[in-house]
Amino acid sequence: MKNLFKVGDKKVFKRLVEKEDVAKFESGEVHPFYATFALGRDAEWAGRLFVLEMLDEDEEGIGTFLTVKHVSPALVGQEVEITVEITELEGRKINCSFEAKVGERLIATGTTGQMILKKTKVNEIEEKANG
Repeated sequence: MKNLFKVGDKKVFKRLVEKEDVAKFESGEVHPFYATFALGRDAEWAGRLFVLEMLDEDEEGIGTFLTVKHVSPALVGQEVEITVEITELEGRKINCSFEAKVGERLIATGTTGQMILKKTKVNEIEEKANG
């Protein structure tokens, strides 16, 4: 694992909200806005951008937690900018906070966590889960 970052470092990920990002369940489309689960996916990806640079060839990152406080809608066609900041780096653990905005308007805040593991450990976990 490469130690390239420190607490306070930031990255930005931009996402154009598309039709497949709206809230849909078994009963159909709920509303034409950026779904909380899609926002969570993208916030986790934004935090993973740090992990991708930190990984050695024999390592992989896995998510450990995600919180999302969704406070305002984003429409299909709008660009959401997610700024993620490292709040904790401890061993193989990296935790981040994030803000998501459309222009200056706050869409959401939250936190993400990831852990960097050896691929052999990831494979062991998978094998145990599969029985």
